[in-house]
Amino acid sequence: MTSFDVIIIGGGHNGLTAATLLGKSGRKVLLLEAAGNVGGALHGYEFHPGFRAGGLAHIVNRLDPDVAKLIGLQAELPEILPTVALSETGMPAVLRGAYGERTDGVTAAEAVRFSELREKLLFQAGILKRFLKRRPPEIGAVTAGDMAAFASAGWNMIRRGREEGRDFLRMLLMNVADVADEYLTDDRLKGLIAFDATLGIHLGPRSPTSLLGLHYRLTGEAGGAAGAQFMPRGGVSALAAAFEKAAVSAGVTIRTGTSVTRILADRGETKGIALASGEEISAPVVVSAIHPQMTFLTLVDAAELSTGFLRAVKNIRSKGNVARLDLALERVPEFSGVLPEDHRGRLVIARSIDHVENAFNPAKYGEFSEDPVMEITVPSLADPSLAPAGAATLSALVQFAPYQLGEGWEAGKPRFQKVVLDVLERHAPGIGKFVLGSSLMTPADIEACYHMSGGHWHHGELQTDQLLVNRPVNAACRYSTPLKGLYLASAGSHPGGGISGLPGFLAAQSILAGERR
Repeated sequence: MTSFDVIIIGGGHNGLTAATLLGKSGRKVLLLEAAGNVGGALHGYEFHPGFRAGGLAHIVNRLDPDVAKLIGLQAELPEILPTVALSETGMPAVLRGAYGERTDGVTAAEAVRFSELREKLLFQAGILKRFLKRRPPEIGAVTAGDMAAFASAGWNMIRRGREEGRDFLRMLLMNVADVADEYLTDDRLKGLIAFDATLGIHLGPRSPTSLLGLHYRLTGEAGGAAGAQFMPRGGVSALAAAFEKAAVSAGVTIRTGTSVTRILADRGETKGIALASGEEISAPVVVSAIHPQMTFLTLVDAAELSTGFLRAVKNIRSKGNVARLDLALERVPEFSGVLPEDHRGRLVIARSIDHVENAFNPAKYGEFSEDPVMEITVPSLADPSLAPAGAATLSALVQFAPYQLGEGWEAGKPRFQKVVLDVLERHAPGIGKFVLGSSLMTPADIEACYHMSGGHWHHGELQTDQLLVNRPVNAACRYSTPLKGLYLASAGSHPGGGISGLPGFLAAQSILAGERR
């Protein structure tokens, strides 16, 4: 039986991050990926002859600086992309810099109000960020590091005054609609922050705790700027190559097209893995960088786990509600009122809080809205290799698309795509005439393509009952699991999804810290 120090299951960016850090520490690491290439949701695919999608995500706003350094990304500041809040009846509102350092297209008074709200939200997100870059505190055994994080957060609030401390506690579990109404008057800006707070989460803007989604987004950064977003040189799919190169440089052995069928264990202790081919490979440490439900419900023998633990894993809420539409276009689209250079940023269709809320409501009952909200990019502007010369690709993340559509996606998919195209036509008149081909991925398609249970890109809802000490479940919240030697490192672990690399980074740190003890 072949032997390694560590086996990583899953070659997404979190698996590659964990593999790189462990490889750099001198461990003999094997990474196994079922697909034909590594990169997971970062990896692109051809969806029409000559046209490629750049991966499931289409912008980067959470890549952790320590992870970027680990994989050797260039240190120069990326181009910070604007956010354009589109309007059907007038000019768009545009956030420039790091989440609206400057705001165009609104009144001077509204710009001041947005600036005040932005400052408050970034301050609050900064407090939460202190807990996202470390393992969740261990219940009943708070460490010196935990105390330091608590003290740092407390000092920050004290330094800003009692009012800021009260506001943090008051707003933490509020809904984003109430906060938007408290500060803003412009429906375009209200709709934008309502959209950002709920993208990828099964909540509407008036759902309790929905502001937490916006806090989570603003804990991300680009080039040291909190709340900023960028497109990597060569597009998002170029990141997959950077992560892979770093892992190979660290001495990691990578095998693609290799499916793991079992995690081998004996009397509560991990022994290695078995492949679909029948081959067995031994290792005292196995790191699963795939969905926690796939890990425990399909790869681990139930006899090795308690019934209570398995019940908790089965109850993880992980049904996605975002669809992705890719269009192959004869030419670069033109959105009404948008400057040519701003087409390089992200364009958001969310006219108001009511628009976002009304788009969410049908999803609660297994239906989709006839007037959905969405985030749009033109990826070929950042990566011309995605389309032939003069042509373009368009990507839209459409919210809310239920994982289980009442009528079934086989029947509902054509109608849903027409709904989305009709919305795009209203904002980019004539775009329908330039469509050469398309690809629509529902949550069910995302599940099948990327092996994400429920098609949820966070590998589990980012809501208060599934965060920190309850992510993915309490007994596995600190990367180690009830099965000795088995660790978790996917987006289903703390701190959650997005292209950050933190779950993989923190899991590897946890393994190394355990070995030092």
